[in-house]
Amino acid sequence: MNWLMEKCFNIRITGKVQDMGFRSLIEDIAKLYDLRGFTFNDTDNSLKMVCCGENGSIPDFLEEIKEKGALKGVVIENITSEEIPFKIYLPAKFVRLYTDELSDISRKLDVGVDILQKIKNDTSSLPHIKDILDSFVIEQKEHNMRMDEHNKCMDEHNKRLEKILLKLAEK
Repeated sequence: MNWLMEKCFNIRITGKVQDMGFRSLIEDIAKLYDLRGFTFNDTDNSLKMVCCGENGSIPDFLEEIKEKGALKGVVIENITSEEIPFKIYLPAKFVRLYTDELSDISRKLDVGVDILQKIKNDTSSLPHIKDILDSFVIEQKEHNMRMDEHNKCMDEHNKRLEKILLKLAEK
């Protein structure tokens, strides 16, 4: 990455953006865009990040965050972004920071309890969840069958390689 062509931004995202696996998604997308920086949950229930990338890549990155975040159930109310007008030193790869893990554990547990309580009180979504799980089980079984076939092929391949190595060792 050319430091002269790089732009850095301070970004704040508000809405339903915490407790959704959103930081992990952002980290994955940022790596695809070859961005440097970090993201963290803040105590004001927003998600914040500092990131640097090639000129023009940040708007595309933010657009992809919106699209893929919505698929995960993230509800973005607002994104504010301001360019950082000076060189900033960031990690070589984009990472998520765990600033809230210990200080916010009770709130996270309360969120989990609320979710479980809603499921207990309203089981209407359970058939949908069952369909998703059934689909996953079928996909997993198919994957396992393919892996079994692959492993058999690899065993045969390894046996052939072992014979070749033994012949080479004899010479």
